[in-house]
Amino acid sequence: MFNFSFDKRMIYIILGIMVLSMVVQYLANPGMLFSLLISVPGVLIAITFHEFAHAFVADKLGDDTARREGRLSLNPLDHLDPIGTVLLLFAGFGWGKPVHVNPRNYTRKMSMEKGEALVSIAGPIMNFILAIIFAIIYYGIYKFADTSFLLSTMGEILMSLISATVSINVGLGLFNLIPLPPLDGSKVIMPFLPYNAKSFFINNEQIFYIIFVVVWITGLASYIITPGIQVVGGWISNLAMAIWGI
Repeated sequence: MFNFSFDKRMIYIILGIMVLSMVVQYLANPGMLFSLLISVPGVLIAITFHEFAHAFVADKLGDDTARREGRLSLNPLDHLDPIGTVLLLFAGFGWGKPVHVNPRNYTRKMSMEKGEALVSIAGPIMNFILAIIFAIIYYGIYKFADTSFLLSTMGEILMSLISATVSINVGLGLFNLIPLPPLDGSKVIMPFLPYNAKSFFINNEQIFYIIFVVVWITGLASYIITPGIQVVGGWISNLAMAIWGI
């Protein structure tokens, strides 16, 4: 998906401090710990399919780099990035291991820039599709399952798992659409920028990386994507309920 060009050691130190702080909170609050455990399957699904979508579209456009590196796979171990996975678990947004591509191998039916945009947006689109699918499953169970099952421990856990999977996919999709390098959104908007803006964007990419780090470390990312999660999540829920006539 993307590559960091700054010192990862500092990021690991900051991440370690953040995670340690969160672990203390989770240990003090069993409810939060339960929520964390419930989110694990959703994180694995969201990251795996997100990165697979990047690899799949790049492969279809003629670049076999991801195929040769074993990324055309639905095995979560092939796609998990330590930092991005931990963030997705603890903060609700994150990323997977970068899918390496070579735009020069893309079909000449479109420009390399448009090919990159298509490959980049494939990940978020996959997350939104998954969110819709799991929302449909959620409300299908809600409509047809017995009340006794929904109120049982197994029923509550199942519904919590599905609900968390919907939320995580929406969050991952929206977070990666933020138009800052190294996120997918930075490549998605590139074909639509005027020449001067595009040149400025490319020549000052390091500045945008720094902005990304600041947005991430300060927690501004949550403020940016939380309203979007509520809007998109609400729309997906309404769509799923409409499908089942709820």
